[in-house]
Amino acid sequence: MKPILWRLPFDLPVIGPVELYAYFTLLTVGFAFAAILSVRDARRQGLDAQRVLDLNIWMVVWGIIGSRALHVIADGHLHEYLNLCLDPRLVEAADARVLRCVSDATCSLGKYATASGLVDYQCDPVRHVCYPPRDCLVAFKVWRGGLAYYGGFLFSTAFGLYYLWRHRLPMWRITDLAGYGIPLGLVFGRLGCVLNGCCFGRPTASFLGIQFPGRGAAWRAQVEAGIIAKSASAALPVHPTQLYEALACLGIFLYLYFWVRPRKRFDGQVFALFLMLYAALRSAIEILRADERGVVLGFLSTSQIISIPLFGLGLYLFRRLGRRPAAG
Repeated sequence: MKPILWRLPFDLPVIGPVELYAYFTLLTVGFAFAAILSVRDARRQGLDAQRVLDLNIWMVVWGIIGSRALHVIADGHLHEYLNLCLDPRLVEAADARVLRCVSDATCSLGKYATASGLVDYQCDPVRHVCYPPRDCLVAFKVWRGGLAYYGGFLFSTAFGLYYLWRHRLPMWRITDLAGYGIPLGLVFGRLGCVLNGCCFGRPTASFLGIQFPGRGAAWRAQVEAGIIAKSASAALPVHPTQLYEALACLGIFLYLYFWVRPRKRFDGQVFALFLMLYAALRSAIEILRADERGVVLGFLSTSQIISIPLFGLGLYLFRRLGRRPAAG
């Protein structure tokens, strides 16, 4: 794990510590590559490249808003965000350096790096456990991680459709650009998940398993499940579901960009195939995930629930748009 890639060795006035979080940095790099690719291809197709660039930027903005909103609402952390503002003593600092504290100094030993950034934990003198400082804005600090992809997809797609209608742009030709741009961006985003220690899988004895250090998200989940003791120095090996999805998204991108795109029979084909392929992929990988991400009906995750209609939409678009020829 390396949740923070780089930080200044000092705090800036007003701004405070300047840090580059692994997840947000790699996600930004990924969608920057996707934007460059889509703008280049738009120019080659005679589309308005400047409009496509603007669309990319706005969709990233709305994607961040939507993915954060779904994370806060559906991933099981809403109570933590509320408690961090109302009563932070109810939120255990699971990645603190000590299991039992006697003072604030024993919790933090000064400021140090955790998966949540630079913090200065405090000690509850009654329960002798560390807890984070009050932070009423934590739900808005998206650079620390905590983004649910489908929320971002739904918000950015809604805005994108409005943008295309508002500027009278060819909808399905441009959505095809997103059809291979999104999985390319997700490749980098999931690599950021590995460094951040989130989106981990179930314990496994397979040679594919990876082990996260103690006090991280996987370790906390296994302690709460009673699988390991709180004194364990590391989590049990788990399925690297982040890498599974990164490799699968890379495969989707390569297939759509190098095989389907040059041979597409109708506009919208690339996007429709992306919807179906990613929905199926995500639903399968969710079976192996063990992090908190919302559960419906006792066994379906939020992402699986959303994947079902998106797969159906992709199939509908593929059949309906397939009756139209591709633009010249």
